[in-house]
Amino acid sequence: MKQSKVFASAATLALVLSACGSGDEAEDSQTIMVFAAASLKSAFTEIGEQFNADNPGTRVKFSFAGSSDLVTQLTQGAPADVFASADTGNMDKATQAGLLDGEPVNFASNTLTIAVAPGNPKPITSFRDLTKPGLAVVVCAQQVPCGSAAQRVEEAAGMDITPVSEETSVSDVLNKVTTGQADAGLVYVTDATGAGDKVTAVPFPESAGAVNTYPIAALKSAEHEELARKFIDAVTSQAGQATLTAAGFAKP
Repeated sequence: MKQSKVFASAATLALVLSACGSGDEAEDSQTIMVFAAASLKSAFTEIGEQFNADNPGTRVKFSFAGSSDLVTQLTQGAPADVFASADTGNMDKATQAGLLDGEPVNFASNTLTIAVAPGNPKPITSFRDLTKPGLAVVVCAQQVPCGSAAQRVEEAAGMDITPVSEETSVSDVLNKVTTGQADAGLVYVTDATGAGDKVTAVPFPESAGAVNTYPIAALKSAEHEELARKFIDAVTSQAGQATLTAAGFAKP
């Protein structure tokens, strides 16, 4: 009799464990991975939280980095459902590599500004000021969207900046300024907005000649195509656009 109870208990435990396992698998099956440009971190995190609330049982995970780094990871086989780039150039690379499932959609645009320490102690008032000797300036590497935009501005203005470092993402540039490792950095308007009182933004008219358009697309590697497209719809929706506008992004 005791042996029968032991067997019954074991069988019950196995059923419970099996049910728990099935639940975990179901939860995992509703998770999507979004690869997104570093400058989208704040806005996309907010959009992702709302997406989870609007779609019970789903979860959005993000990998934020420089767009060129993300494309490299994707071409090397990194699994993801959605890719959002800070420029059309890196999205074109993803297209050429055969990574996209459908056409990308432009959803926002961004321009450069100069980020300096609070109160602008140096003082920096123009793009040309970045060429002053002894000024520690940080920019993005040229293969990164914010770096290619900076390069276009330099060429159009006929000026050459000699940076103390070239970073792989715009968030790294901003960090150099906020930690006092650099006197100035070329970042997006959205990054300066998000930093609040940690920096002072110095706008410059030449930035209008290097506006970056942000496209988003579903990927062929997507495990959950329907959810991937629903997330893109959330980004392009009225609510998603309002979140992006509040973060400082402009219309595409």
